[in-house]
Amino acid sequence: MKIKIMLNQQVKEFDVQPDEFLLDTLRNHHVTSVKKGCDQSTCGVCTVLLDGKPVLSCSLLSVRADGHEVVTVDGIQDEIEKISDSFGHEGADQCGYCNTGLALTIYAMKRELKSPSDLDIKKYVVGNLCRCSGYEAQLKAIKRYLGEKL
Repeated sequence: MKIKIMLNQQVKEFDVQPDEFLLDTLRNHHVTSVKKGCDQSTCGVCTVLLDGKPVLSCSLLSVRADGHEVVTVDGIQDEIEKISDSFGHEGADQCGYCNTGLALTIYAMKRELKSPSDLDIKKYVVGNLCRCSGYEAQLKAIKRYLGEKL
């Protein structure tokens, strides 16, 4: 079955199986910035933005994305640079495996929440697991990216 999505501001048409997940569709079409993690909707590594909201692409059927906008880190490079700079400045960048999913979530949060508290930030990113850190440096980096004083 054919689907059409707006992928990083470009209309793309894909031939997909009815039971195919968006993660697999994207990776099968060389969108390798979307990573495969747990395949059980628990780690957040596969996060993409669907109509501006973070979703786990490993649990979203590709047919559900038909007619929608999908954004990966490839589609927001200027913001990714800012997020990366914030993480580097705070020493929050470790192995980097979770970075793409976390960065998309942080970007969506910045667009959705105005002046979030530490608790708001923690709740928003709760689905993005990092196996390397204790999250404190990441929280500081997120706040830096959001433009809050530390």
